[in-house]
Amino acid sequence: MEIHQLQLLRELGELGSVTAVAETLKVTPSAVSQQLAQLQRGIDVPLTRKEGRTLVLTEAGKVLAEAGGKVIQAMAQAEAAIGEHLEDPRGTVSVCAFHSAGQTLFGPLIEKLKAGHGPSLALADEDVSEHDFPALTGRYDLVLAHRMSHSGQWDSSGVTATTLAEEPFDVVLPTGHPLAGRAALRPQDLAGERWATSRAGYSPADVLNAISMVTSAEPQVAHRVNDYSTVASIVAGGGVLGLLPRYLATAALPPGVLLKPLDGIRTRRKIDLLSRPENLARQSVRAVADALHAVVSELVAAH
Repeated sequence: MEIHQLQLLRELGELGSVTAVAETLKVTPSAVSQQLAQLQRGIDVPLTRKEGRTLVLTEAGKVLAEAGGKVIQAMAQAEAAIGEHLEDPRGTVSVCAFHSAGQTLFGPLIEKLKAGHGPSLALADEDVSEHDFPALTGRYDLVLAHRMSHSGQWDSSGVTATTLAEEPFDVVLPTGHPLAGRAALRPQDLAGERWATSRAGYSPADVLNAISMVTSAEPQVAHRVNDYSTVASIVAGGGVLGLLPRYLATAALPPGVLLKPLDGIRTRRKIDLLSRPENLARQSVRAVADALHAVVSELVAAH
């Protein structure tokens, strides 16, 4: 049995005829009769009987019509509740980010959402490789993810993705390094240098591989560290260079290091916002997504 069939049965009990039901619900009498016949096929006892030319409810039909009315009322309440949930601007929104995005964006995001009676935030960070980000949308409403520009789209049909920014990588080097006076660096300038870079599968390692392809020289990797502030600290200590994303790692820079643009490498990192469509149906989630768009746009403009 289906909800609309129960509604027809209920209306028949209230209005007293198939014609009256059809007129009230703006359908044809034959459509009403067909749906009642389908409902009857799933019930072992008669639900209606003829009184002259009029179709009326049997006692079993009256019992089912009354129970159906309660079901219809419960469904209406459920629809109202989900509507309130979807349109509630004050709901709690869970946001996950990779580490440097969380370090750079979470504070400004909180500040931007302070005014008014907007959503509450539940923030988290996850250190995963590129292909694992879509799976995080099962645990969080919004996921800040990164992917290299040459990687193509996310391989997940159930996830909505929006690119917030494309971020280049800069070379971080000690202030006393011979290359520190250059306005920008090219891959050929970096031949023979030792590096502190990320583990394979993460953005800095991909950029270093691109440098290696241009120079046809295997990079000399001394340290494998994913955390950007740690990489910057190692570089400050001397003996190695590093690669840091331009927008999301500048807060991690200690004294004694410089960032230099890297020319001749077209590899970029996309900063994407991932979510499942059912989460984006909520007004509170959309409000946080809009705030993240604004925060990232302001950050890029500042650079």
